Amino acid sequence: MKFFRHGPAGSEKPGVLDGQGAMRDLSGHIADIDAARLARGPDLGLGLLDLQSLPEVAAGARIGPCVGGISKFVCIGLNYYDHAAETGQEVPPEPVVFLKATSAICGPDDNVEKPRGSTKLDWEVELGLVIGKRAKYVSEAEAMDHLFGYCVINDVSERQFQNERYGTWDKGKGCDTFGPIGPWLVTRDEVADPCQLHMWLEVNGKRFQNGSTATMVYKPAFLISYVSQFMTLLPGDVISTGTPPGVGLGQKPPVFLEVGDRIELGIEGLGTQRQLVVAAA
Repeated sequence: MKFFRHGPAGSEKPGVLDGQGAMRDLSGHIADIDAARLARGPDLGLGLLDLQSLPEVAAGARIGPCVGGISKFVCIGLNYYDHAAETGQEVPPEPVVFLKATSAICGPDDNVEKPRGSTKLDWEVELGLVIGKRAKYVSEAEAMDHLFGYCVINDVSERQFQNERYGTWDKGKGCDTFGPIGPWLVTRDEVADPCQLHMWLEVNGKRFQNGSTATMVYKPAFLISYVSQFMTLLPGDVISTGTPPGVGLGQKPPVFLEVGDRIELGIEGLGTQRQLVVAAA
Protein backbone atom coordinates (compact mmCIF):
# COMPACT_ATOMS: atom_id res chain seq x y z
CA MET A 1 0.00 0.00 0.00
CA LYS A 2 0.98 3.62 -0.48
CA PHE A 3 -0.04 5.98 2.32
CA PHE A 4 0.36 9.76 2.42
CA ARG A 5 -0.69 12.83 4.41
CA HIS A 6 -2.43 15.87 2.97
CA GLY A 7 -3.53 19.33 4.04
CA PRO A 8 -2.01 22.43 5.62
CA ALA A 9 1.30 22.13 7.46
CA GLY A 10 0.67 20.97 11.02
CA SER A 11 -2.89 19.87 10.26
CA GLU A 12 -2.33 17.03 7.81
CA LYS A 13 -4.88 14.26 7.35
CA PRO A 14 -4.13 10.64 6.43
CA GLY A 15 -4.62 9.31 2.93
CA VAL A 16 -4.04 6.25 0.77
CA LEU A 17 -3.70 5.55 -2.94
CA ASP A 18 -6.35 3.21 -4.33
CA GLY A 19 -5.69 0.52 -6.92
CA GLN A 20 -5.94 3.04 -9.76
CA GLY A 21 -3.58 5.52 -8.12
CA ALA A 22 -6.29 7.96 -7.03
CA MET A 23 -5.66 9.78 -3.74
CA ARG A 24 -8.26 8.85 -1.11
CA ASP A 25 -8.89 10.44 2.27
CA LEU A 26 -8.60 8.19 5.35
CA SER A 27 -9.53 10.77 7.99
CA GLY A 28 -12.95 9.20 8.49
CA HIS A 29 -11.24 6.05 9.77
CA ILE A 30 -7.97 7.12 11.44
CA ALA A 31 -6.65 10.37 12.87
CA ASP A 32 -3.13 10.31 11.42
CA ILE A 33 -0.25 8.22 10.11
CA ASP A 34 2.00 8.31 13.13
CA ALA A 35 3.77 6.09 15.65
CA ALA A 36 0.60 4.66 17.17
CA ARG A 37 -0.84 3.77 13.78
CA LEU A 38 2.36 2.35 12.29
CA ALA A 39 2.67 0.02 15.27
CA ARG A 40 -0.62 -1.61 14.24
CA GLY A 41 0.97 -3.21 11.20
CA PRO A 42 1.21 -2.70 7.43
CA ASP A 43 -2.52 -1.98 7.08
CA LEU A 44 -2.42 0.54 9.96
CA GLY A 45 -5.06 -1.57 11.69
CA LEU A 46 -7.64 -0.69 9.05
CA GLY A 47 -8.36 -4.29 8.06
CA LEU A 48 -10.40 -4.86 4.90
CA LEU A 49 -11.45 -1.52 3.54
CA ASP A 50 -12.93 -0.64 0.16
CA LEU A 51 -10.50 2.10 -0.85
CA GLN A 52 -12.61 3.26 -3.77
CA SER A 53 -15.46 4.04 -1.39
CA LEU A 54 -13.33 6.65 0.37
CA PRO A 55 -13.65 10.33 -0.60
CA GLU A 56 -11.11 11.59 -3.09
CA VAL A 57 -8.56 14.17 -2.02
CA ALA A 58 -9.10 17.45 -3.85
CA ALA A 59 -6.84 18.03 -6.83
CA GLY A 60 -3.97 20.33 -5.97
CA ALA A 61 -4.09 19.60 -2.24
CA ARG A 62 -0.77 20.02 -0.44
CA ILE A 63 1.00 16.75 0.29
CA GLY A 64 2.69 16.73 3.68
CA PRO A 65 5.51 14.58 5.07
CA CYS A 66 4.31 10.99 4.83
CA VAL A 67 4.76 10.32 8.57
CA GLY A 68 3.66 12.49 11.47
CA GLY A 69 5.19 12.90 14.91
CA ILE A 70 8.64 11.55 14.00
CA SER A 71 10.76 11.23 17.14
CA LYS A 72 14.13 10.65 15.42
CA PHE A 73 15.45 11.53 11.98
CA VAL A 74 18.62 9.45 11.63
CA CYS A 75 20.94 9.89 8.64
CA ILE A 76 23.80 7.82 7.24
CA GLY A 77 26.74 9.58 5.58
CA LEU A 78 29.05 8.36 2.79
CA ASN A 79 26.99 5.21 2.28
CA TYR A 80 27.43 4.84 -1.50
CA TYR A 81 30.71 3.63 -2.98
CA ASP A 82 30.47 6.01 -5.94
CA HIS A 83 29.47 9.02 -3.82
CA ALA A 84 32.41 8.45 -1.45
CA ALA A 85 34.67 8.37 -4.51
CA GLU A 86 33.36 11.68 -5.88
CA THR A 87 34.04 13.37 -2.53
CA GLY A 88 37.57 11.94 -2.42
CA GLN A 89 36.90 10.12 0.84
CA GLU A 90 37.35 6.50 1.86
CA VAL A 91 34.35 4.25 2.43
CA PRO A 92 33.97 4.31 6.23
CA PRO A 93 34.65 1.04 8.11
CA GLU A 94 31.37 1.57 9.97
CA PRO A 95 28.31 3.64 9.05
CA VAL A 96 28.61 7.37 9.67
CA VAL A 97 25.55 8.25 11.78
CA PHE A 98 24.19 11.73 12.45
CA LEU A 99 20.82 13.17 13.42
CA LYS A 100 18.85 15.68 11.41
CA ALA A 101 16.57 18.02 13.38
CA THR A 102 12.92 16.95 13.23
CA SER A 103 12.09 20.65 12.72
CA ALA A 104 13.71 20.29 9.29
CA ILE A 105 10.93 17.95 8.13
CA CYS A 106 8.56 19.27 5.49
CA GLY A 107 6.37 18.05 2.66
CA PRO A 108 7.83 16.67 -0.58
CA ASP A 109 6.78 19.69 -2.65
CA ASP A 110 7.22 22.41 -0.04
CA ASN A 111 9.68 25.23 -0.68
CA VAL A 112 13.28 24.72 0.44
CA GLU A 113 14.61 27.75 2.31
CA LYS A 114 18.12 29.00 1.65
CA PRO A 115 19.32 29.94 5.16
CA ARG A 116 20.75 33.32 6.03
CA GLY A 117 24.47 33.29 5.30
CA SER A 118 24.23 30.20 3.09
CA THR A 119 26.80 29.97 0.28
CA LYS A 120 26.92 26.22 -0.46
CA LEU A 121 23.37 24.85 -0.49
CA ASP A 122 23.31 21.29 -1.84
CA TRP A 123 20.98 18.39 -2.62
CA GLU A 124 20.95 14.62 -1.93
CA VAL A 125 18.29 12.16 -3.09
CA GLU A 126 18.04 9.36 -0.52
CA LEU A 127 16.06 6.22 0.28
CA GLY A 128 14.21 6.57 3.59
CA LEU A 129 13.45 3.68 5.93
CA VAL A 130 10.41 4.16 8.19
CA ILE A 131 10.36 2.05 11.35
CA GLY A 132 7.14 0.23 12.19
CA LYS A 133 8.06 -1.66 15.35
CA ARG A 134 10.29 -0.76 18.32
CA ALA A 135 13.87 -1.87 17.62
CA LYS A 136 16.52 -2.17 20.32
CA TYR A 137 19.60 -4.36 19.87
CA VAL A 138 17.98 -6.18 16.95
CA SER A 139 20.03 -8.53 14.79
CA GLU A 140 20.47 -8.02 11.07
CA ALA A 141 18.40 -11.17 10.47
CA GLU A 142 15.39 -9.77 12.32
CA ALA A 143 15.83 -6.12 11.37
CA MET A 144 13.43 -6.04 8.42
CA ASP A 145 10.61 -7.23 10.69
CA HIS A 146 10.91 -3.81 12.33
CA LEU A 147 10.58 -1.89 9.06
CA PHE A 148 7.21 -0.47 8.02
CA GLY A 149 8.19 0.85 4.61
CA TYR A 150 10.10 3.23 2.38
CA CYS A 151 9.96 6.83 1.18
CA VAL A 152 11.90 9.43 -0.81
CA ILE A 153 14.01 11.96 1.10
CA ASN A 154 15.96 15.01 -0.06
CA ASP A 155 18.75 15.38 2.48
CA VAL A 156 19.23 19.10 1.81
CA SER A 157 22.64 20.22 3.08
CA GLU A 158 24.55 23.46 3.55
CA ARG A 159 28.16 22.40 2.93
CA GLN A 160 29.83 25.48 4.37
CA PHE A 161 27.86 25.09 7.60
CA GLN A 162 28.51 21.33 7.54
CA ASN A 163 32.22 21.21 6.77
CA GLU A 164 33.69 24.61 7.59
CA ARG A 165 31.93 25.68 10.78
CA TYR A 166 33.65 23.12 13.05
CA GLY A 167 32.20 20.29 15.10
CA THR A 168 29.64 17.83 13.80
CA TRP A 169 27.70 17.88 10.52
CA ASP A 170 24.45 18.82 12.25
CA LYS A 171 24.74 22.56 11.61
CA GLY A 172 24.62 21.97 7.87
CA LYS A 173 21.89 19.35 7.96
CA GLY A 174 19.15 20.51 10.31
CA CYS A 175 17.99 23.88 9.00
CA ASP A 176 14.28 24.44 8.46
CA THR A 177 12.96 22.68 5.30
CA PHE A 178 16.12 20.57 4.94
CA GLY A 179 14.11 17.33 5.24
CA PRO A 180 11.43 16.91 2.54
CA ILE A 181 9.87 13.45 3.08
CA GLY A 182 7.41 11.62 0.81
CA PRO A 183 5.15 11.82 -1.10
CA TRP A 184 4.26 8.21 -0.38
CA LEU A 185 4.99 5.89 2.52
CA VAL A 186 5.27 2.61 0.64
CA THR A 187 4.82 -0.58 2.66
CA ARG A 188 7.77 -2.93 2.50
CA ASP A 189 5.83 -5.68 0.72
CA GLU A 190 5.58 -3.44 -2.37
CA VAL A 191 9.36 -3.18 -2.79
CA ALA A 192 10.82 -6.47 -3.97
CA ASP A 193 14.45 -5.40 -3.50
CA PRO A 194 15.31 -2.04 -1.90
CA CYS A 195 18.88 -2.49 -3.13
CA GLN A 196 17.90 -2.35 -6.82
CA LEU A 197 16.04 0.96 -7.10
CA HIS A 198 16.83 3.67 -9.63
CA MET A 199 17.12 7.13 -8.08
CA TRP A 200 17.62 10.53 -9.68
CA LEU A 201 17.66 14.27 -9.07
CA GLU A 202 17.48 17.29 -11.42
CA VAL A 203 18.06 21.01 -10.85
CA ASN A 204 16.36 23.36 -13.31
CA GLY A 205 15.79 20.41 -15.64
CA LYS A 206 19.42 19.22 -15.66
CA ARG A 207 20.02 15.75 -14.28
CA PHE A 208 22.82 15.69 -11.72
CA GLN A 209 22.11 12.45 -9.85
CA ASN A 210 21.33 9.30 -11.80
CA GLY A 211 22.16 6.38 -9.55
CA SER A 212 20.91 3.24 -7.88
CA THR A 213 20.59 1.85 -4.39
CA ALA A 214 22.71 -1.03 -5.78
CA THR A 215 25.86 0.96 -4.91
CA MET A 216 24.83 1.34 -1.26
CA VAL A 217 27.61 0.20 1.08
CA TYR A 218 25.58 -0.72 4.16
CA LYS A 219 22.17 -2.17 3.27
CA PRO A 220 18.82 -1.45 4.99
CA ALA A 221 18.77 -4.52 7.26
CA PHE A 222 22.31 -3.85 8.45
CA LEU A 223 21.56 -0.16 9.06
CA ILE A 224 18.46 -0.84 11.15
CA SER A 225 20.39 -3.36 13.23
CA TYR A 226 23.43 -1.10 13.54
CA VAL A 227 21.54 2.03 14.59
CA SER A 228 19.50 0.00 17.10
CA GLN A 229 22.72 -0.78 18.98
CA PHE A 230 23.07 2.91 19.87
CA MET A 231 19.49 4.16 20.21
CA THR A 232 16.05 2.62 20.46
CA LEU A 233 14.20 3.07 17.20
CA LEU A 234 10.49 3.76 17.63
CA PRO A 235 7.58 3.45 15.19
CA GLY A 236 7.67 6.43 12.86
CA ASP A 237 11.40 7.02 13.18
CA VAL A 238 13.14 7.59 9.85
CA ILE A 239 16.57 6.47 8.67
CA SER A 240 17.88 8.29 5.58
CA THR A 241 20.36 5.91 4.00
CA GLY A 242 22.77 8.08 2.01
CA THR A 243 23.04 9.36 -1.54
CA PRO A 244 24.54 8.29 -4.88
CA PRO A 245 27.00 10.52 -6.77
CA GLY A 246 26.06 13.77 -8.45
CA VAL A 247 25.72 16.16 -5.51
CA GLY A 248 26.59 19.80 -6.09
CA LEU A 249 29.78 19.57 -4.04
CA GLY A 250 31.03 16.80 -6.34
CA GLN A 251 30.71 18.82 -9.57
CA LYS A 252 33.81 20.27 -11.20
CA PRO A 253 33.58 23.11 -10.39
CA PRO A 254 31.04 22.71 -7.56
CA VAL A 255 27.46 23.81 -8.22
CA PHE A 256 25.21 25.05 -5.42
CA LEU A 257 21.55 25.99 -5.18
CA GLU A 258 20.38 29.57 -5.48
CA VAL A 259 17.05 31.26 -4.78
CA GLY A 260 14.71 30.51 -7.68
CA ASP A 261 16.19 27.11 -8.52
CA ARG A 262 13.82 24.19 -8.95
CA ILE A 263 14.66 20.69 -7.73
CA GLU A 264 12.97 17.50 -8.89
CA LEU A 265 13.88 14.06 -7.58
CA GLY A 266 12.51 10.58 -7.24
CA ILE A 267 13.07 6.90 -6.56
CA GLU A 268 11.66 4.04 -8.59
CA GLY A 269 8.25 3.03 -7.21
CA LEU A 270 8.34 5.55 -4.35
CA GLY A 271 7.25 8.77 -6.03
CA THR A 272 8.62 12.17 -6.98
CA GLN A 273 9.36 15.40 -5.13
CA ARG A 274 9.48 18.97 -6.51
CA GLN A 275 10.85 21.95 -4.61
CA LEU A 276 11.48 25.65 -5.22
CA VAL A 277 14.40 27.29 -3.43
CA VAL A 278 13.38 30.49 -1.64
CA ALA A 279 15.15 32.88 0.73
CA ALA A 280 14.67 32.18 4.42
CA ALA A 281 12.45 34.72 6.11
